[in-house]
Amino acid sequence: MMAEKPAEVFARDVEWRDLSDFVESPAPGLRIGVVYGRRRQGKSFLLRRLARAASGLYTMAVEQEAQPALRRFADAVARVEGRSPGTFTPGGWETALDDALRRHRLVVIDEYPFLLKNAPELSSLVQSVYDEWDFRADGSSARLLLSGSAISVMSELLSGSHPLRGRAVLDMCLQAFNFREAAAFWQAADPEIAFHLHAIFGGTPGYRALIDPPVPGRVADLGPWLARTVLNPSHALFEENDYLLREDPRITDRALYHSILAAIASGAGTPSQIGRQIGRPDRALSHPLSVLRAAGFVRPVQDVLKQRGAQLVLMDPIVRFYNTIMWRRLADLEERRGVEVWAGSSDTFLTQALGPHFEDLAREWTSRFAARECLGEPVGAVGRTVVSDPAGRAQHELDVVALAAGEPLFAKNARVILLGEAKYTSQPRTVADLRRLEHVRALLTGRGVRAGDAALAIFARTGFDADLRREASGRRDVHLVTLADLYGAGAF
Repeated sequence: MMAEKPAEVFARDVEWRDLSDFVESPAPGLRIGVVYGRRRQGKSFLLRRLARAASGLYTMAVEQEAQPALRRFADAVARVEGRSPGTFTPGGWETALDDALRRHRLVVIDEYPFLLKNAPELSSLVQSVYDEWDFRADGSSARLLLSGSAISVMSELLSGSHPLRGRAVLDMCLQAFNFREAAAFWQAADPEIAFHLHAIFGGTPGYRALIDPPVPGRVADLGPWLARTVLNPSHALFEENDYLLREDPRITDRALYHSILAAIASGAGTPSQIGRQIGRPDRALSHPLSVLRAAGFVRPVQDVLKQRGAQLVLMDPIVRFYNTIMWRRLADLEERRGVEVWAGSSDTFLTQALGPHFEDLAREWTSRFAARECLGEPVGAVGRTVVSDPAGRAQHELDVVALAAGEPLFAKNARVILLGEAKYTSQPRTVADLRRLEHVRALLTGRGVRAGDAALAIFARTGFDADLRREASGRRDVHLVTLADLYGAGAF
């Protein structure tokens, strides 16, 4: 029986349980698992502690030629077993893996893509070892975990005709902390500062380890703090955007990919809009956009009521921060003018980072927390939509649309359980915002969408005027959600 999750592992309760179940499974034979995720999400930290709790073997690959990589693996086995490195020289990877798995119930190979680069046959050899274990009559068992940060490489291990397809029982993508977990992890004492930190660093836990505590207590103090950290050319995070791009071996023309990311950061959400900004036809962007999606840089926010209309957004806030704040002012930042750059970028940061990020958090809150905190029923797909209004000669964009659990995307008669608008502005929201949502709900209902009972949610940074509060207080279908509400009552 494995130990409970170590105290130093923050959150990750579900992931620890799934990994523990994988290791402890009584099934005989060799079982394979794949764990991947973006850089600095804490994969290595988590897997080291898993290996320690299971008395297993953990080894991390590095970029080196095939033979030195094999010797490094053999030396790692020797060290765990208390032997001197170099005492065992395997004839090849198949022998080395089989030998390690015979003596250790759990073997973890971290940064597996580094090995594949110079030993592309390795997955086939893992398949061979796996298949041979099926013929053993002794009922012995072992567990092999393959991990890596190159998402496009790792996610393809189990696809198509790849050797490991159908042979892995665990396929885990380690995600960033959600925004509430990130606030607690950073020990941010106020929702406003927690939101700003999340809009810059997201929920990637590895960034906090690179920054000396404490975090600023007020938004007004962010400038000098950022000038010492991410805006400082000497800091490790200054070139994080480039490091992230270099992780994926398919991203070779980095100028093109930088341009695409910058266009998306500025609000271009479709291939045609991106193409216009960078001067390329949208058909020429199909491949690079698919690479960015596979690598976890870009994701679509679906129009949940229409098959067309998805908007591309950046997954990494720090990539957006680089492309909205840093990219155009690199010369000034190299001259250590970080405070000036930050002060001169407030409008850009508000419109291109904070505004879109507030909408993202409103959708995430709806998906993760609204069922328990306001709706009282499970939530299905959450996205956005655009509703045409011919009579009013208008197009109504809704930031948040939630379908009931089990409702298919794009269905003409889908049951909608929430319609919402999210505005990160300095002006309190008014009854006019509620009337607009009521009008859109009526439009959808008139077109066969089952939205008549949908809740109406207004998400606002600075709250709501007295008239809106008064009306909402007497209605069960209206929810007024502040930044503090997003982060949870009593969280601060």
